[in-house]
Amino acid sequence: MSTTAVPVLHLSLILKSDLVDAAGRKLGRVDDLVVRLGHDEYPPVRGVVARVAGREVFVSAEQLASIEHGRVAVRAPQLDVRPFERRPQEILLDRDVLDRQLINVDGARLVRANEIEVARIDGWWRVVGVDVSLRGLARRLLPRRVAPRMSLGTFLDWASIEPFTGHIPTVRLRVPHPKLARLHPAELADLLESASRSESEELLEAIGSDPEREADVFEELEDGIGADFAEERSDAEIAALVARMETDDAADLLAGLSEERREAVLEHLPSVRRRRLRTLLGYDPTTAGGLMSPDFVAVFTQAEVAETLQRLRHATAPPEALTWVFAVNTHRRYRGAIPIGALLRAEPGSRVTDLVTHQRSVRPEAELEEIARLMADYDLTILPVTSEHDEILGVVSVDDVLELILPGPWRRRFGFFGGE
Repeated sequence: MSTTAVPVLHLSLILKSDLVDAAGRKLGRVDDLVVRLGHDEYPPVRGVVARVAGREVFVSAEQLASIEHGRVAVRAPQLDVRPFERRPQEILLDRDVLDRQLINVDGARLVRANEIEVARIDGWWRVVGVDVSLRGLARRLLPRRVAPRMSLGTFLDWASIEPFTGHIPTVRLRVPHPKLARLHPAELADLLESASRSESEELLEAIGSDPEREADVFEELEDGIGADFAEERSDAEIAALVARMETDDAADLLAGLSEERREAVLEHLPSVRRRRLRTLLGYDPTTAGGLMSPDFVAVFTQAEVAETLQRLRHATAPPEALTWVFAVNTHRRYRGAIPIGALLRAEPGSRVTDLVTHQRSVRPEAELEEIARLMADYDLTILPVTSEHDEILGVVSVDDVLELILPGPWRRRFGFFGGE
């Protein structure tokens, strides 16, 4: 919304304003503005909370003739007032929003509301934005006769703002929430890691309405943090979450739980999934064995290209693991790899063995420095991990390596999301 299209009022200059009747006689003082959250892009002001004759009363928006800096006027000479009682989905701008953290969805970050902006749109006063700059805070410190002359600071359109409401007894963040759906799982993970505990719990409640998306977000959380958030859930709930996560990320989450809790969660999982996770949990998390994912595509060297492409179409491995197909002989020993580009260019009836290129592999005990050096030297995005008998145990992706080398916020800032 353009801030020049309509006059913008600052909440700080509406608070403590005189409440006057139609004749201009002072009735009381404005203490807060009541806003109802819902589907409106710019939520409407439903009224004001005012102090009249020593009582806290509610004056509905229908009774208001005007709202100005320093003055709020009612229409009728007789004021119809009733004690203020907060209704469902109502928030108070001063008490509940000002000076609190909000989610800036477009910027995928937490911001603090130093000022709140209100304007008249479509016949209603509405919340149109927040000022997150020091200028907004400074305005509140200036004398009221000077403050209106200070221009807007960093104005954020309310259409991109999501307030936290968990601290408000009659308001809960309803899920699923369309604004949060605009964020990438890695951005949601950043928010969870930078929010307070209560704010994080509120975010998780919203994200949890979509179990698959929730799993994607947990995959992006830093080691230990995901386990910390999951700790409050039942064993069955953690198992359901783990079952939707990529195997290597699921192992990282389980590694953060106590041994007793980890075993209890594993017992809720299917036997194949449980066996894979136990294997990964047996390795040092900073070695190839601890970093690898057991999800990859391997075919026999004598397989046809058409058959191999069909395997890829139906594979459940993560996208980064499908950029290469690994070739094994009849004894399932690793013989090389084929980039997906070569498969797409080859004749459907040709054999995989004609396309195989030598690609380095590492043993499960290989340390991070060796893995990173190999990937850098040979320009690899994925590296197979093999046993002493040359059987493929899993694959390490460049994203797995970056998770350890780069801090989470830096990795996400430069686009290493590990997915779409």
